[in-house]
Amino acid sequence: MKRLKFNKDNIGLYLILLLSAILNFTNLSIEGYANQYYAAGVKSMSMSLKNFFFVSYDPAGFVTIDKPPLGFWIQTIFAKIFGFSGISILLPQAIAGVISVALIYVLVKRYFGKTAGLISALVLATTPVFVADSRNNTIDNMLLMTLLFAVLAFMKALDTGKLKYLLLSLFLVGVGFNVKMLEAYMIIPAVYITYILASKISFKKRIGYLSLATVVLLIVSLSWAIIVDMTPQSMRPYVGSSTDNSELELIIGHNGLERLGLGRNTGFGGGFGGGRIGNFNGGEFRRNFGNFNAQVNQGNFPRFNGQNGANPNFAGGNFGRPNGNRGGMGGMFGGDEKASILRLFSNNSLSDQIIWLFPMAIFGFLAELLRKRLKRPFDDGRKLSLILWISWLVPVFIYFSFTTGMFHPYYLTMMAPPIATLTGIGIVSMWEMYKEGGTKSWLLPLSFVADGLVELLILYYHYNTSNITKYIMLSVAVFSIGSAVVLSLMTFAKNGGFKVKKAMLTVGVIGLLIAPTIWSATTLFYPMNGTMPSAGLELMTGRNRFDFGGGNINSSADSKLISFLEKNKGSAKYLLVVSSSQSADSIIIKTGEPVMALGGFSGSDNILTLSQFKELVKKGEVRYVMTGGMDRGSNSEIMNWVRENGKLVPTSEWSSTNSTQSGNGFGGFGRDFGELYDLKGVNVN
Repeated sequence: MKRLKFNKDNIGLYLILLLSAILNFTNLSIEGYANQYYAAGVKSMSMSLKNFFFVSYDPAGFVTIDKPPLGFWIQTIFAKIFGFSGISILLPQAIAGVISVALIYVLVKRYFGKTAGLISALVLATTPVFVADSRNNTIDNMLLMTLLFAVLAFMKALDTGKLKYLLLSLFLVGVGFNVKMLEAYMIIPAVYITYILASKISFKKRIGYLSLATVVLLIVSLSWAIIVDMTPQSMRPYVGSSTDNSELELIIGHNGLERLGLGRNTGFGGGFGGGRIGNFNGGEFRRNFGNFNAQVNQGNFPRFNGQNGANPNFAGGNFGRPNGNRGGMGGMFGGDEKASILRLFSNNSLSDQIIWLFPMAIFGFLAELLRKRLKRPFDDGRKLSLILWISWLVPVFIYFSFTTGMFHPYYLTMMAPPIATLTGIGIVSMWEMYKEGGTKSWLLPLSFVADGLVELLILYYHYNTSNITKYIMLSVAVFSIGSAVVLSLMTFAKNGGFKVKKAMLTVGVIGLLIAPTIWSATTLFYPMNGTMPSAGLELMTGRNRFDFGGGNINSSADSKLISFLEKNKGSAKYLLVVSSSQSADSIIIKTGEPVMALGGFSGSDNILTLSQFKELVKKGEVRYVMTGGMDRGSNSEIMNWVRENGKLVPTSEWSSTNSTQSGNGFGGFGRDFGELYDLKGVNVN
């Protein structure tokens, strides 16, 4: 095995990996537990092997997290090794981010050289949504790392023509499915298109190999879900966010059709979904609710449909909004933005997370296309790699541009690898054409101008967010567009000026990386919204921190309630029953005690009938119930029965605030304390 030499190029890679580590790990503790829904699940999973296998949200194994297991298994293992804490559950994603940067370098370097690999790695390391996901316990970057390993095996399959590497590649995609379900399949069009076009082996063999690999993909993808569904329902938790307690239905429904704008769209999923809130488009919501957040933190809901202090309307799974309009919360940040080719370039919560280098990536693809001519036979890795990356980027871009289904800004990390690779490939390719002269030499300065203008547009959207925006805009204009002007003028200098041209190339690249790097760096100093992680100048204003189960725990809100419940619980199995996980997250994290989220994550899961709930009361397993929040469907019937039959516990005994006038809660929207009822001694008919 060759010893690793510390040559110039290796030092460059190490510096980029160091930068990635700094962005991913520095001051990670400010994120608290990040997404508390997932954090509560990890704590519960660490308490028993049964909870671990079934991905139970609560210690009693009542309902599951609405995601597959692998990402949370890894977080749980880290929590067992290092102790349960915010940092221990965030570490796997931060590590996955750094590994992904290294993988991008390896994948690009193999066919396009070290310089292209270094640029690609640097672009990925400084992509805002990629950094945000690396600092959060959402599992998208763990999926991304898995898919990049799959690409590594896939390219080996193309190079050698051997079946075993193709099987390994789709095996790894199947593993990715068990990290984030159908999101893993976003890479499938690229894999199938590229393999079918590859001509190293006969077409008949390609179809046969691909068929075998597809069987492996499906077996690995569905293995855990089938095991869960084959387990008697009485011996496992209810499958959260499903309609019929089935993982397969969850795959097809909540994590499938709903992402395409089809299906019931009634729940939020593990980080928002189809629930509705507020008359804000994605960008306006994120940028303009500083006052909203402040009011909530003070214990008051701002005016929506009712008076100040009144909770929003949750009827039918829809949050009331001003003017009676509607839009999706997770969908609001994604699917509710106007569907068009310009969606990701518009003034919303999406554009500044991913689109900075998108124009350069497109120019990069076109440059390599012009330079090498994608003509048959497709028998070398360089051509096939280019096909793979553009076949990854285009379908994913189209999906995020036009889907009306629910998706969240942090899903955009799926666009980061192809943008990074095509940018690195393209800059090197355009530089080579620039040196050769002729008409094609104008492509490099043109790409700097086009990308610089897009970056200035995105920055303009944030002009009033911070005073530093104008300086970033000036830097981008001078560095990227200025260097393009100089490079254009120097095309007329037939002799000499090479060092100046190369310097201008470097300046131009730096200019394009200034804004996304600053966006990413904000996460080092300001905590993100735990449930909707994103990087950017809004973090400096604190406007993004209004949270549905994310970030730091509200100690003052929970302490007295927890103390009361622990003191009076008696022999009851459950410390408390609440309508949804929104009200249970922080209590589970703090105590490790069973808290029943009656309707799962969003409050819409119909897990128990009224008669089943009464039976639990009769057995003494349930004593205290907190009404309010997002109870819907059969859960509304249960909560109404609790109000009619339970004994109302005086607020002064369990809360330091007046629950009828406070929106203060366990950690987020819809988590108002409501009213606490004691069911001990209730006559159950």
